[in-house]
Amino acid sequence: MDEILEAELARIFAARDRQNMGPTIAALLPIYERHPRDPRVLYELAGAYDTAGEEATALGYYERAMAEGLDGDALRRCYLQYGSTLRNLDRIEESIEVFARAPVQFPESVALGAFEALTLHAAGRVNTALGSLLILLADHVQSEDVDRYKPAMRGNASELIALDAARST
Repeated sequence: MDEILEAELARIFAARDRQNMGPTIAALLPIYERHPRDPRVLYELAGAYDTAGEEATALGYYERAMAEGLDGDALRRCYLQYGSTLRNLDRIEESIEVFARAPVQFPESVALGAFEALTLHAAGRVNTALGSLLILLADHVQSEDVDRYKPAMRGNASELIALDAARST
């Protein structure tokens, strides 16, 4: 992405009002018309529609952004937002697939894991959701208090996940 386009997007998002995304979408549409295949522009437009509560519109832009080669941290954020939007639209199985695929590229993303837990919960896999959060806590929180109990957290997580696995067989 060239510096001028990057600066233009930064200016738009600096003025963004998350409670009224109309002006942000209006500012992004002419950029999209000039750069209809730019993955970052597609991603940012998707996010603006998503924030505005237009999740169904956002989905197509997220999908196009990924198809056009979105990469780096923007791809990580896109996976999270796309998976979350699928969940919000009650497309739970598709959301589960996104959150299963995303950590392969971004294994250290705690946010992806947290939103995956929300999807697992929405799928009725509440034990797995809680277990996955315990694993995130054990893997990513460093404190004397947590460190002492990490083996117990991981053990409880395994037991919780096994409960849902046994229920689905």
